[in-house]
Formats: sequence, structure tokens, C-alpha cells
Amino acid sequence: MKKKDIKLMTCKDYTVSNETFELILDEKLDMLRTSPKPNKEALGKYYESISYISHTDANESLFDKVYQIVKNYTIKRKVRLLDSLGAEDKKILDIGCGTGDFLEACKNKQWKISGLEPNENARSLAIKKTETVIHTNIEELIEGYHEPFDVISMWHVLEHVADLNEYIGYLKKLLKPNGTLIVAVPNFKSYDAAYYGEFWAAYDVPRHLWHFSQKSIGLVFKDFDLEVVKTLPMKFDAYYVSLLSEKYMTSKSNPVKAFYRGFISNLKAKQNNEYSSLIYLIKNKK
Repeated sequence: MKKKDIKLMTCKDYTVSNETFELILDEKLDMLRTSPKPNKEALGKYYESISYISHTDANESLFDKVYQIVKNYTIKRKVRLLDSLGAEDKKILDIGCGTGDFLEACKNKQWKISGLEPNENARSLAIKKTETVIHTNIEELIEGYHEPFDVISMWHVLEHVADLNEYIGYLKKLLKPNGTLIVAVPNFKSYDAAYYGEFWAAYDVPRHLWHFSQKSIGLVFKDFDLEVVKTLPMKFDAYYVSLLSEKYMTSKSNPVKAFYRGFISNLKAKQNNEYSSLIYLIKNKK
């Protein structure tokens, strides 16, 4: 263990394996990492669950229905954010595009779309919706693509990548000078993270390999001449994460308690901007 590393807590994988993992704090970066980190070959098995809703269009249970309603609402807001950036050629790459709903909405607003999705089932659905090529991995794009993008979006994706510095280097190559990288990630400095502790659903070990604060996002991108220019809240995440966290902590859904905790988290975040999840707009300076 490195000198500056501190074991913060032990968390359980409630989605697939029931295995436990450590969260290690890097004081210098103000960032947590999951340990042990599964190797690339083993990591795939931790995504093999019908509970992993972003890889499906499930609409059967009440939870599924609420998730889909909120997803459709947030997609409209995401597209409005894109349009506000004033991108010249309107070329976007959505990494971790899931079942393609966001890309489909972008296409309907005359964006030139490209997607990346490792999950085979989700990728198949995305191809049908968008009628475009959806890449399997970023190396495939680096090797075969030569025209950079105005915008690259990563909605809750960066926390999943195996090698953080290597991946950010790839993003730098794929982004136009003065292009915008949109990164949305959970914030372990939020009230709901502190309240739920080891049961906080956004730790989601071991699928989430990295756990970011606002300070850490600024530092890890600064090394690549990528600058955070704006930070925006994802207020719905506090309710969604609290609902799952209540279930992990008490073995019951407790929607009323979860809504209350989500409300309190957002209320406190009005003062300190430490929302459950944050969107970072990051400019490519060179």
C-alpha cells in the first residue's frame, strides 16, 4: 500500500457477487479506489445481472417504470445542455451509450452521432434505435477514427474504466481543440454518501473502480491540459441512489425514507454544491 493511501471502509457488491471490497483513499488526489481491482477478463462477470438497468429497456416493475420516466426527462435536459455548447459541426461521441436513447435524441436534433458500448445486448438495442455503428471499445476508435469530436459525453462511465490515465489520454486524442468533454460521476463527498456509508449504492463495487470528489476530477484532467469550466448537479440521482441504499442498509425499499434522504441531500448541496452526482464540463485547452 502506498504511503498516502488509507483504507476508508469495506463495501459489499449487492448486485451480483456479494463479495466485499475495500475503498482506499488517495489523500493527494482526494479520490477513492476499489481494491482489489478485478482484472479486465474477470470484470465482465460483475455486470451480468438483470438488475443492471442501464443495459436494458426494462419497463415491468414500478421501479423500472419510474426509472424510464426519469431517464426520458433527463435525456431532454442533456440534449439542451449539448445545444447550449454551440458546437460548430455538432459531432458527438457518447461513451457507454447503453441502449442508445440519448444518442437517438441527439440524432433527432441533427447531431452527428457516434457511440461506444461494451455490453453486447445494450449495444444491439442501441444500433437498432440509432441506425449507426456502435463501437465496442475505445481502442477500436483510436485505431480507426481520425476526425476528432466536438463533444464527448460520459454519463456515469469514468468510474468504470480500468486504467484512468490511459483512458483520459484516449479522450484527449479524440476531442477537438477547445472541444468539450462532459463527465457525470457520483460524488462521495455528498450528504447521502456520508449518511449511508458502506451501504451507499453509488460505491457500486467492483463495477465502480474509482470514486471522485470535485478536487480529484480537476486534478486528474489537469495533467492532460483538460480544464473543468463548469459543474452542474444531477438532482435526481440523490433519490435514486438513496432508494437503493435504503434497500442495502435495511433489506427494505423504504421509498418514503429514501425520498426524505434524497431531499435532504439536495437541500444541503444547495449550500456546498456537493450533490450526489455532478456533471463536469471540461474543455480541451490544446
